[in-house]
Amino acid sequence: MLKEERQQAILSEVDLHNRILLTDIAEALDVSIDTVRRDVKELDADKRLRKVHGGAISMGFMTNSTRNSNIYKLDDKVAIATKAVGMLRNGAVIFLDGGTTCLELARIIPENLNLTCFTISLPVAMELSSKDNVNVISIGGQISKEAQISIGANAIHHLSEIRVDYSFIGTGYVDAVYGLTEFDWDIVQIKKAVIKASKKTVLLSISEKLNSQHRYKTCDINSINTMITELNPDDPLLNAFKNHDIKLL
Repeated sequence: MLKEERQQAILSEVDLHNRILLTDIAEALDVSIDTVRRDVKELDADKRLRKVHGGAISMGFMTNSTRNSNIYKLDDKVAIATKAVGMLRNGAVIFLDGGTTCLELARIIPENLNLTCFTISLPVAMELSSKDNVNVISIGGQISKEAQISIGANAIHHLSEIRVDYSFIGTGYVDAVYGLTEFDWDIVQIKKAVIKASKKTVLLSISEKLNSQHRYKTCDINSINTMITELNPDDPLLNAFKNHDIKLL
C-alpha cells in the first residue's frame, strides 16, 4: 500500500470514529506501529488530524469557541440531531453524551423548551449554558482530555444517583449482533452507568458506524430503546436491526 493510500485510510478511520489507536490501525493495515506513527506525525503536521498519546483524534473532535467546520458528515449529524429534538418535551429530564452528534443536538434545542439536562461533556455543557430555559447539571469526575468528558469512579457514582427520562448517547461502534462497543474501557464504564440511569436510551449514530465492532462491550443492542441514524427507517441497511426490540428513527 502506498503512503498516500495508507494515510487516507488513517484519515477515514479517525474521521468516522473520532479517535483511533495506533495499534488498531497498524493491525488493520498490516504495517508496523512505527510506520503508522510516522504517518500520524505527518498528518498532524499537515493539520489533518491531531496526534495524541497512543493514537490520534479528528480535527472535528476538537472544540473551541466557534462552530467547528471540520466535523465529519456534519449534515448527517444535523439530520440525526433534528430527529432527536422531536423526542424532547417540556419539563423532561435528559442526559446528553459527549461527541459531535450530541453537540449538534445541544446546539439546536429550541430556546423556549424547558429541560433539565445532565451531561458529562464539557462542550455540551458550555453549549447548553447559553439556553435560558435549560437547567444544566454537569457530572463531575476525571476529565478525558481527548474526549473532553468526565470519566472514572466519581462520575459513575453521580450517575448512580439520578434517573433521567431519556439519555442520548453516541458510540464508536454498533452492530446488530454484538451491540455497542468501544476501544476505551473507561468510556464503556461511563456509558454502562448512563444506560442504567435512564428510563429510555436513545442511540445517535451515523450509518457508517453500523456493522462495526471493537474489543469492549457497552451493551446489547436490545438495551437501546431507539436508534436514530440519518437514514430512512425503511432503509435496507437497517434490516438487521429490525429483528430486535428497538425503535428506528
